[in-house]
Amino acid sequence: MDLPVIQRIGSAIRTQRVERSFGIDALTRLLGEYLPEEQVSEVRRAYVYGAQLHEGQRRTSGEPYIYHPLAVARILADMRLDHTTLIAAILHDVIEDTGVTKEEITRDFGADIAQLVDGVSKFRKAEGMTRAEIQAESFRKLLMAMTQDLRVILIKLADRLHNMRTLGVMESAKRRRIARETLEIYAPIAQRLGIHFIRTELEDLAFASLYPNRAVVFAAAIKEQIGDTKSIINDIESRLSKALRAEGIGATVVGRQKNLYSIYSKMRRKRLRLPAVMDLLGFRITVSKLDDCYRCLGIVHSVYRPVSELFNDYIANPKINGYQSLHTTCVGPRGRKIEVQIRTRDMHHIAESGIAAHWQYKLGGRTTSVAAPQVRAREWLSSLFEMQGGTAAIDFLENVKVDLFPDEVYVFTPKGEIRRLPRGATPVDFAYSVHTELGDHCVAARIDQHLEPLNSPISNGQTIEIITANHARPNATWLNFVKTAKARSCIRHYLKTQREDEAIRLGRRLLEKAMRELKLPMARLKNEQADEVLKLYGLDDVEDLYSSIGLGQRLAPLVARHFLPDATRISGTTATGDASPLAVEGTEGLILDYAKCCRPVPGDDIRGHISVGRGIVIHRMDCKQTHNRKISPQDWLSLVWADNVSGDYVAELRVQGSNRRGLLASIASEIAAAESSIENVHMAERVDTESADMRFVITVHDRTHLARVMRRIRRLSNVAKVTRV
Repeated sequence: MDLPVIQRIGSAIRTQRVERSFGIDALTRLLGEYLPEEQVSEVRRAYVYGAQLHEGQRRTSGEPYIYHPLAVARILADMRLDHTTLIAAILHDVIEDTGVTKEEITRDFGADIAQLVDGVSKFRKAEGMTRAEIQAESFRKLLMAMTQDLRVILIKLADRLHNMRTLGVMESAKRRRIARETLEIYAPIAQRLGIHFIRTELEDLAFASLYPNRAVVFAAAIKEQIGDTKSIINDIESRLSKALRAEGIGATVVGRQKNLYSIYSKMRRKRLRLPAVMDLLGFRITVSKLDDCYRCLGIVHSVYRPVSELFNDYIANPKINGYQSLHTTCVGPRGRKIEVQIRTRDMHHIAESGIAAHWQYKLGGRTTSVAAPQVRAREWLSSLFEMQGGTAAIDFLENVKVDLFPDEVYVFTPKGEIRRLPRGATPVDFAYSVHTELGDHCVAARIDQHLEPLNSPISNGQTIEIITANHARPNATWLNFVKTAKARSCIRHYLKTQREDEAIRLGRRLLEKAMRELKLPMARLKNEQADEVLKLYGLDDVEDLYSSIGLGQRLAPLVARHFLPDATRISGTTATGDASPLAVEGTEGLILDYAKCCRPVPGDDIRGHISVGRGIVIHRMDCKQTHNRKISPQDWLSLVWADNVSGDYVAELRVQGSNRRGLLASIASEIAAAESSIENVHMAERVDTESADMRFVITVHDRTHLARVMRRIRRLSNVAKVTRV
């Protein structure tokens, strides 16, 4: 069976609208062109089943609800998809909007169709969930279903396309929300999966809904800029076709005006005005053989002068979605730039249909290299599946959004393997793209044999070698420069795990200290009484209990009291020993927080209080917060600095003096000479031009080091006063 001409498919999808006259008969007539009669009958049976379930339901527009699933099926039928996908499209809302279960669909239509319908259905709302959380969970459910069967996303995209075509009946706020979601998620997914014509229509429809006035003005401005589009396109098509025929190349030349949203995006991305966007017209040349592509390129360049820096060979280096084509920009009639794409017919079919090409060729009885988009889509989904583990749904959705906008660069491993990464990616992104362990332990990189920092942006054609160390671990500052969702997810997962480990260690120390004060043996943490305490708090094991204490979710003294004998616990008469303070070593990391109101350093008298989610917050004893009535006395914890405390700590100084040239430089020099670093400087607004009032946030080792810094600053002649904030 011959495959349909892509131009006809694209035109049908763009112009088809569901009217009251449109029904199952029109759909089955179309299906009869490429499906066996028994499969067409199954589609009709699914329609009868769906129509009965949706009986009485209407869309916002007022038409019977069944018209929507029929329209979705029609879009997929125009793409020549198999009958299983079409049946699932007709039934795609029955689980969500009717009382039918997945098991019932399995019984009546089979497990494959039930799986597709369930994959498209939204996440069922749980009590207390926000709209954003529901959307994120639904999206995660959809992507996880895609890993089982890619046809799930084809149904979802067709569903979204018809919803966008009929969006005009919605209220303004909802219309804008759906349009924004389409531009941020569904159009990029269509692009990532190589389904070009769905992407372009989704973008233009969403653009018109999100910025209606802007879209109208923009369309008029483009029309005025180009002038008589039809005559220009016909002229260029004619010249190129004639030149190709003269060289004996059988080719099809098709011209078009680029879609509105792509032009608008280019203007925003490159900060251009419309007159500066010259390539508003695009031309596609399709040929039979790969060799003809490069021959065509030379002929095009002989007819129109090429712009050398605007050439891309996506045949040798396919895009991340499997797209292949030669792209060149030339100077056309009247000095206008035109973009010309040259590809084989198979490449064109993949470029238009993407992953859908697999089923179209399968139905046509042909086996060619159309598996490329499928393979790349599955690689992408596999990476998403890997990064979603242990990630909150909203964070997962944000990671996917980042991953959906890859302006790509191609780099090489030391063994010559190609890696595709988003533009602006760094060696850390490269390391995580190879393997999570490589990313976790990287310390430096060689880019083209030169040592470079890990935050260096990488460029096309570079060879990247990652240098690792066993002791190295991910750094939170990496989140400021990594570009790929996988790298971001892996770093966050490590930091979260590290925080949990630190919370467990601190929680154990706090609970053991509390039990020593109650003269309770540590063995009670491992006997049957511990199981009762865990059951009381709804926890699985003792480590969960330690973690909850370390994170400040539970107070160690209150937890410890549950290990007392029943009578003692009830009467409250306990023979407590002397309360020994907890030693702060400075290595507790993420679950020890130093209060910014007083900025304690080693050597200060300190105390702390338990804060939910922050762990222990440490204050100086003379801090005003230590007298805060909102914090209960029992929430305060006695603390001391450990003998082996080390590291850098932040302190804040106020410096007042005479406003003289070079004062700031002099103070900075003295701070550096005292082996301290400046984190921040704030200049107070001047009351008069003669005085200066500055605040310095600096790092010191301890109170003695801080005093040495202050003495050096006081020695300056223009400094009147130095105080610690």
